[in-house]
Amino acid sequence: MKNLGQTNWGAMKRFRLILREQGKSREMGGEEMSIAVQIVDNIFMNALEAGASDIHLQPEREQLKIRFRVDGQLTENGQLPPETAANVIARIKLAAGMHIDERREPQDGRIDMEYNGRKLSARCSVVPALNGEKCVLRLLDPAAMRVELDALGMDPDTRTRWLKALQSPYGMILVTGPTGSGKTSTLYASINQLDRKNRNIVTVEDPIEYEFTDSVTQVQVTDKMGFPKVMRTFLRQDPDVMMVGEMRDPESLAIGIQAALTGHLVLTTIHTNNSVETIGRMFDMGAEPYLAAAVCVGVMAQRLIRVNCQQCAKKYEPTEDELVALGFEPGQPIQGQFMKGEGCAECRGTGFRGRSGVFELFLGTPDMRAAIARGSQHGEIQAAARRQGMRTMMEDGRDKILRGMTTPDEVIRAVYSASIEG
Repeated sequence: MKNLGQTNWGAMKRFRLILREQGKSREMGGEEMSIAVQIVDNIFMNALEAGASDIHLQPEREQLKIRFRVDGQLTENGQLPPETAANVIARIKLAAGMHIDERREPQDGRIDMEYNGRKLSARCSVVPALNGEKCVLRLLDPAAMRVELDALGMDPDTRTRWLKALQSPYGMILVTGPTGSGKTSTLYASINQLDRKNRNIVTVEDPIEYEFTDSVTQVQVTDKMGFPKVMRTFLRQDPDVMMVGEMRDPESLAIGIQAALTGHLVLTTIHTNNSVETIGRMFDMGAEPYLAAAVCVGVMAQRLIRVNCQQCAKKYEPTEDELVALGFEPGQPIQGQFMKGEGCAECRGTGFRGRSGVFELFLGTPDMRAAIARGSQHGEIQAAARRQGMRTMMEDGRDKILRGMTTPDEVIRAVYSASIEG
């Protein structure tokens, strides 16, 4: 593993850290030959070149370990000696607008940067740990916000039904899944499908990861302005569409339901294992069954899976255990082609390049709304979802495996807990 403190740096002008003060932007200062300045620039450039979503700077007794999260997986990308690490962390804290002499309290900040003419930013969190300060940076690329619905990986039927849900003038649409399952990207892509010119679209998020360029009002949650307070204020601002980053408490859910009942389209996320479980979660948070039924337009669960690298993917034979885990019967004839990346320079030896989603979606059809209004148990709601043709995430993943897009390991890792629940 390379030691970033001993790298031959060369010219670094492709990359600049930007400071914003009193409405003005300027390049962050610092001696160009300073080793800390060059190391920080190099860490950011390496992460951006690798397509990383996060940078982890983790202090250990004898080193500062550098790790990147690429396609959802953490990989080690070098280390720094302790004497250099302190200056590197100080440089990052300064760029993020933190107090560099505060080492006993957690701090949060934001860093703006330019790389090869692209304007980017990073959300920065620093926390005191046993061997020093741990720093985690979430890289935010405005270009990634402009993802289209077609690029998310929905099969044609799911995409058609999702677009049908988005055409509803009012009601509640929920996207569910764990942290890092792509829920926010789905909501952003969905808002891009809406008429922003003739509709008042507002969002409340924690945090605001990407900025819409036109006709969308975005509000950041703070200690003084929580989700419920901002949502109540929004209802006095004549909204047509309201996106709520997460329904994390009964008060927010109650306000969201009232908004959906009074002629607003509410897009939001919630944390459950699968789409059907979302209804039970709404009941647990105090929603009356008849109100949940009245507002339910659609519920979609999703996970992210890594996609085989097109340069090095080869045919392979799955094991019997993999086939059983995917729901195939022993000896069952299988129509499709199993593929797996061997690892190459294009995918940095991982065998994967990029990610796609696996989805399960049910709509608020009359049959489904009747089941919800009765306060039905999980099994009855699952049966109602099946009657309207819902495919589970495991079934969607299995289809992607048989088309050579990904591997059984990826799908099993992503959706196995949901399949146990289902």
